[in-house]
Amino acid sequence: MWHAYNMVQVGDYLRGTTIRKVTLESSTGSVSANKVRTMLNIEVEAVDFDSQACVLRVKGRNVSENQYVKLGAYHTLDLELNRKFTLGKHHWDSIALERLDYACDPTQHADLAAVVMQEGLAHVCLITSCMTLVRAKLETHIPRKRRGSCEQHTKGLNRFYDQILQAILRHVNFEVVKCVLIASPGFVKDQFSEYLFSQAIKQDLKVITENKSKFVLVHSSSGFKHSLKEVLADPTVTARLADTKAAGEVRALDDFYQMLQNDPDRAFYGIKPIEKAAELNAIETLMVSDELFRSNDIKKRKRYVKLVDLVRDNGGDVKIFSSLHVSGEQLGQLSGVAAILRYPMSDEMSDED
Repeated sequence: MWHAYNMVQVGDYLRGTTIRKVTLESSTGSVSANKVRTMLNIEVEAVDFDSQACVLRVKGRNVSENQYVKLGAYHTLDLELNRKFTLGKHHWDSIALERLDYACDPTQHADLAAVVMQEGLAHVCLITSCMTLVRAKLETHIPRKRRGSCEQHTKGLNRFYDQILQAILRHVNFEVVKCVLIASPGFVKDQFSEYLFSQAIKQDLKVITENKSKFVLVHSSSGFKHSLKEVLADPTVTARLADTKAAGEVRALDDFYQMLQNDPDRAFYGIKPIEKAAELNAIETLMVSDELFRSNDIKKRKRYVKLVDLVRDNGGDVKIFSSLHVSGEQLGQLSGVAAILRYPMSDEMSDED
C-alpha cells in the first residue's frame, strides 16, 4: 500500500470497485436508499494514506458515467490489501517504473523487528523496506531499589518485561522477520534477554525458542524511537542486515555527515548546488526523499526525476529514502536531497559555473 501511495499522483486515472449510496424514486413517489457495488473511473485530485490501518483514500471526479454515478461527480475510493485497481498515467517516469519493479520483487524485502528500551519505557517497532512502524509503546513505573530490599523493584521490572514479551508475541511474525534487535543503554537488554528466554522455556513458547538465533543485542543511547538510527548503524547489526534497504540508507547518511564534518566541499545538500554538481558528473552518491516525488507540482516532480536519471546515467549511486523511516525524516530536515561528491567542489565554484 505504501508503494501504491507513492505511485498514485494528482492527475492520474484510477479505476476500481466501490460501494455507493444510491437514492431511487419509485413511480408512486416513495424514495428508497440502497448501497450498490459499482466500478468507477476517477481522475485523482487528492491522495491520503493511513499507515496504521494500511488504507489508501483517493478522491476525485468520475470520468466515465454509469447508471449510478453521474459524470463529474466526486467520489472517494478506498484502496486496501487484495482489492484490485487499475492505475493510468499520462507519463510513467523512471521512478514510478522502478518502484513498480521493486514492489513486485519479493526477494527485495528483508524485514526486521526492533525493541528499543530503557527501564520503564520500550518501543516495539517493525522496520520494512519502506517505513518504521511503532507497533507498541510501553510505559511502566518501576519502583526504585531501597536499601535492604529490592523486591518491589524486581517485581516492577518483571511486570515491564512481561508486557514487552506479550507485545513481541502479538506483533512480530517470525515467518517474515529475519532479525529482532533488542537495544538499550546499559544492561537492560541483557536482563530482558535472560527473562525472555527463561519465560519461553517455562511457558513452552516455541515461537521464541525456535527463533532464538534471530535475536541480536545491541547498545542504544535511550529507549526512544530516534535511537533506531544509531542501532541500525551498529557494525554488528549491519553485518546481519547487509541486504536490507534500511541499513544501506543509514550507512549512506552517516557517510554524508562524516563528509560534511571532514571534507565539506564533497558534501552538498539543497537542489540547486546538487543540480550543478550532477551536470559536472561530480556526484558519487545521491540521496533523495520519496516525499519529493509525491509533490502535486508536476514541474517539481519532473525536476527530481531528471536529476535521478542524470546521476544514474553518469554512473552515480542513487538512494531513495522513505519519509517514514528515521533516516528519511533526517534527510527531510536537509531539504530532502543530499549528495556525496567524487571530488571537492566549493559552493562558489558551482554557482560560478
